[in-house]
Amino acid sequence: MNKEEIKSDKAPTPIGAYSQAIKHSNLVFLSGQIPIDPKTMQLVSEDINIQTKQVFKNIFSLIEEAGGSLEQIVKLTIYLKDLDHFSHINLFMEEVFSKPFPARTVIEVSNLPKKSLIEVDVIMIL
Repeated sequence: MNKEEIKSDKAPTPIGAYSQAIKHSNLVFLSGQIPIDPKTMQLVSEDINIQTKQVFKNIFSLIEEAGGSLEQIVKLTIYLKDLDHFSHINLFMEEVFSKPFPARTVIEVSNLPKKSLIEVDVIMIL
């Protein structure tokens, strides 16, 4: 199997034994991104709006590094500490993506790395 590591200094350095993203053939799999500023490696805020924007800023950096674009995202998995933020996620998705929207799963979890409120992983087809 030929898999290629995709990495960007515009996205947070992994805080564990994983790659920022892996490309295989025309598929790109992004590891879960949390709202960390890549320069400070700290959470950007405790506000879900600011955290969501940072998560997607990190995602955009990685998909750009892979040679892709937003339109090529086919699947998102979104992990939230509080499902009451679900409506915020819907509004954000409508602002950032156009129809047809990517497939999506939203899951409420008890905790996330660095106590973030959101984590998102992505599958993209180049």
